[in-house]
Amino acid sequence: MTPPLLDSADPVERQNAKLLKIVSVLMDRVEQATDESGAAWAQFQRALMLEEEVRERTRDLERTLDLLNQSNARLSLAMTEAEAARADLADAIESVREGFALFGSDDRLVLTNSRFCETLPDLRGHLAPGLRFVEYIRRAAASPHLALPDGRSRPEWMRERLRHHRLPSATFNVQTAADRWVQVSEQRTPGGGTAILHTDITELIQLERQERDKLLDEQAILIRATLDHVDQGIAIFDAEGRLVGWNSRLRTLLAPPMQLLRVGLGFAAFADHLRRQIAGDAPETLAAWIARERRAPLALDLRTRSGASLDLSAREMPDRGFVVSFTDVTAEREAKRALEAANEGLEARVRERTLALADALAAAERATASKSRFVAAASHDLLQPLSAAKLFLAALDAAGTDAERSLALGRIRSAFDSVEGILGALLDISRLDAGPGVITLATIPLDALFARLGAEFRAMAGQKSLDLRVVPSRLAVLSDAAYLRRIVQNLLANAVNYTARGKVLLGARRLPGAVRIEVWDTGPGIPEAEREAVFREFRRLPGSAGTGGLGLGLAIVERACTLLRHPLELVSVEGRGTGFRLTVPLAGPAPAAGPAPGPAGDAAFDPGSMTVLLIENDTAVAAAFSTLLEAWGVGALTASGTPEAMALLDDLGLAPDVILADYHLDEGADGLAAIARLRARHGPIPAMLVTADRTPEVAQLCAEAGIDLMNKPVQPERLRAWLSSVAR
Repeated sequence: MTPPLLDSADPVERQNAKLLKIVSVLMDRVEQATDESGAAWAQFQRALMLEEEVRERTRDLERTLDLLNQSNARLSLAMTEAEAARADLADAIESVREGFALFGSDDRLVLTNSRFCETLPDLRGHLAPGLRFVEYIRRAAASPHLALPDGRSRPEWMRERLRHHRLPSATFNVQTAADRWVQVSEQRTPGGGTAILHTDITELIQLERQERDKLLDEQAILIRATLDHVDQGIAIFDAEGRLVGWNSRLRTLLAPPMQLLRVGLGFAAFADHLRRQIAGDAPETLAAWIARERRAPLALDLRTRSGASLDLSAREMPDRGFVVSFTDVTAEREAKRALEAANEGLEARVRERTLALADALAAAERATASKSRFVAAASHDLLQPLSAAKLFLAALDAAGTDAERSLALGRIRSAFDSVEGILGALLDISRLDAGPGVITLATIPLDALFARLGAEFRAMAGQKSLDLRVVPSRLAVLSDAAYLRRIVQNLLANAVNYTARGKVLLGARRLPGAVRIEVWDTGPGIPEAEREAVFREFRRLPGSAGTGGLGLGLAIVERACTLLRHPLELVSVEGRGTGFRLTVPLAGPAPAAGPAPGPAGDAAFDPGSMTVLLIENDTAVAAAFSTLLEAWGVGALTASGTPEAMALLDDLGLAPDVILADYHLDEGADGLAAIARLRARHGPIPAMLVTADRTPEVAQLCAEAGIDLMNKPVQPERLRAWLSSVAR
């Protein structure tokens, strides 16, 4: 690549010199060239273009320099004007007769004049811009030139001084060495800073002392002492409205400048100060009262601009003079407001508690009525299958053939199945009403749950020629395993029961952070007016295709969903079907599930030489168990407790193949402890706890001990299936 002929970094003069040299060389080459191709002429034209470009850049540079010079001139002028303004401000502040200081919104010193703190000369060397206000007050409090009032310590003076600084405006007097007095006036600036003015009032103080010395005698001293011990601020005016007396409390409450507190001052000047200190029109009301011919006692409520509350009282004296007193009632007013607020809060809480109690009473009455209806309906539904069972038993006695006996036995079994179903539903509702203490959250794979429920309801659906479809799912949810299974089981049972033809679908959809379990059917649908009623106990839809049911399934579902905080949605179209959608928190991918279990009644069972040890303290139940096991060809050994069981096994000199134990045994013993002792002596024998106790605590103890659990009343098919699985 050919380097450029000109370097843009070179000065303009050097670039022009290079261009002239280039032009001269090109001219010589043109004159000496013998080549007729025109290359020399092209180079000459290029040189001319370069020269024009250099001129243009030179002009741009000159314009830029002109603009820069103009900007520098304006900047210099602005700086000169700023310095002049600063000097004028400094001169103006210095010309003020009083000491002046300005602190910024960050409470740091901005500027002062030479008369500021001249009565405290040891501070002068520290009054530099940037000095913090607290540091300035600390040094002032420590100054030996500061004269403190009797009984006042330097830390107390410093705290009082900082309290004045927090007010929007403040005026007070400070005594320094050699009996010098300075009036300090602080005023907040619009920008949040603080302007401080020091005024030498030594002469005024001395003049006041002279006037007081002229007026005071023994009676005046007594009056002044009395006034100074009064908690109210008092100002006394004569008939012409001139100030003739005051006390020290008046200074504390109203902070008047020293110029106002002198004998002979007219009320107008005092009223002007009140207008600056008091919010509202109270000063005008007081002035109007003074101008009256006849003055009744006057009482006013005042509020200072600093937030204090004062009571003003004005009374006329016999010589047409008057006394004005000011009482600080800030604490009383605040206490009154606090008391009123507390009373309002108490009244509001009483109203809330009253309404809450009324609601609770109404809820209790509704609950009592609901329980009464519930018990009545449950009693009716329990008596129906029991009555039917008794009639079937009578028919069994009169049956003449085996077919008639078999039919009667089947009907008796069906009646007792209905009783068992009602009792199980009632126990579920009772547990749900116990509250959230019965919840045990765990990760539940949906695939295994769906497979078990599909196997359980496939035969029922097949009897009605329904197409039961269960969509496998690899998702897992966070819920209570027992309650979730009961919810989906009841929804699926409800769908199969109320669908006459078509299909029933069970599946799950993944949502953000949750899983929606859905059960759909092609049944008759639920009318909109009945969609709330279907969740009530013993509520059945009239005219449905179902077999009736107990009317408790959806009541259990609704209670369990509320307890688990799993939202449940009902979607239904009359004549087309119904869907229930249950939303459950997502717990991550489910572990691989084993093959779906088949129906319990399909389990192949070969008892062989199986021996079952039954630990049951109820003689009738033990006899029923033994009869059932022996009917299956299983050897049964029975014992009422742990000692009897261990003695029996020792006498026989053998260990059982399976242990079946009741949970609640005699004398406070339990089946879990019995199984543990037998396993400790005879090894890890398969065991099942058979109990009517359905609490989560018992289920948890069984899971921890590796013991299977079956609730009473026992379903023979499930027991047979379990024995079959143990035998394999």
